[in-house]
Amino acid sequence: MTAGGIGTMLEPVSAAHCLEVTREVGFQKLLRSTGREDTTTCPLRPQADSVKTARDVTRSTLRRWGFEQIGDDAALVVSELVTNAVRYAPHSARHHDGHPIVLMLLRLAPHVLLAVSDPSDEIPRPKEPDFVSENGRGLYIVETYSTCWGWDVLDEGGKAVWALFRSPS
Repeated sequence: MTAGGIGTMLEPVSAAHCLEVTREVGFQKLLRSTGREDTTTCPLRPQADSVKTARDVTRSTLRRWGFEQIGDDAALVVSELVTNAVRYAPHSARHHDGHPIVLMLLRLAPHVLLAVSDPSDEIPRPKEPDFVSENGRGLYIVETYSTCWGWDVLDEGGKAVWALFRSPS
């Protein structure tokens, strides 16, 4: 994690910053700056089976891009991000045509950026992991398996929580 330790990230950490470009680029511009072959977008409903859909889309996209070696780690992280979005999206006043959650994968070789947007303004708050409990480990897993992670506020409201991966080759 790039902003403090577990439980201290109250301000969004820009994906652009993590990619060593200026904060002024912003997440929205980063999303618009990639070509169609470098981007996969998957609208999701706020329901449990969206987690499997997101994992499947992530694995198949990474395989197509030649990043299959990070497929398992990325699928695990996407599972956590979509699970959190499914949990919090229904509580938001903003909904978008039945698909308020969007998974986006961006190939920024040698990196892949996975982002899950939802209409909730709730800030992702890491907790100290409780390895006995069923809950509270999601963002710890995201931090452990990705190069870095963070979140950005979206222009239209809501947020995108993202994780960056680097190809080992």
